[in-house]
Amino acid sequence: MEYFETIKCEDYEVSNLLFHEKRVAKTIGLNLNLQDYIYAPSKELLRCKLIFDENGVIKVDYYPYQKREIKSFKLIFDDKIEYSKKFLNREKIEELYRKKEEADEIIIIKNSFVSDTSIANIAIFDGTNWLTPKTPLLEGTTRARLLEKGELIEKDITVKMLKEAEKIALMNAMIDFDILEDYSFFL
Repeated sequence: MEYFETIKCEDYEVSNLLFHEKRVAKTIGLNLNLQDYIYAPSKELLRCKLIFDENGVIKVDYYPYQKREIKSFKLIFDDKIEYSKKFLNREKIEELYRKKEEADEIIIIKNSFVSDTSIANIAIFDGTNWLTPKTPLLEGTTRARLLEKGELIEKDITVKMLKEAEKIALMNAMIDFDILEDYSFFL
């Protein structure tokens, strides 16, 4: 089985490597020093893709990164999807993503609760706190860092809570914590 990490590199800096190392260790049971494999080769914003398996690092590639503009979401219901490790094979998530129709992105609803989008963890602002799903599909590194800092609270989030949220945020290694105030949902 092959897995991957997406790591932000910019201005000759590698972002949040400790959290990526923790997830790699949790995924394959090996403590890898990712500094031995990853460096930020330029000032440019790059997406580093580290591919690994239970034996260690297989490949490291760097790609220029361009953030996608996301303003609309289609809610996709799937109680069987499993993506607790960052598998290189994202076929099931890609299959769900293809159902987005005119929306820019999907929000996956699993067992009646909000889980993730196809590319990011999600959080909602309820007027007081930023809440993130207690059971995401994948425990992202940005999500882990913000939970550790006390900036997010884990909670089961219903579709009703999602629709009533004052704002939502998407988070992943490349976009960090991106607050959206202008967005819509489709069923």
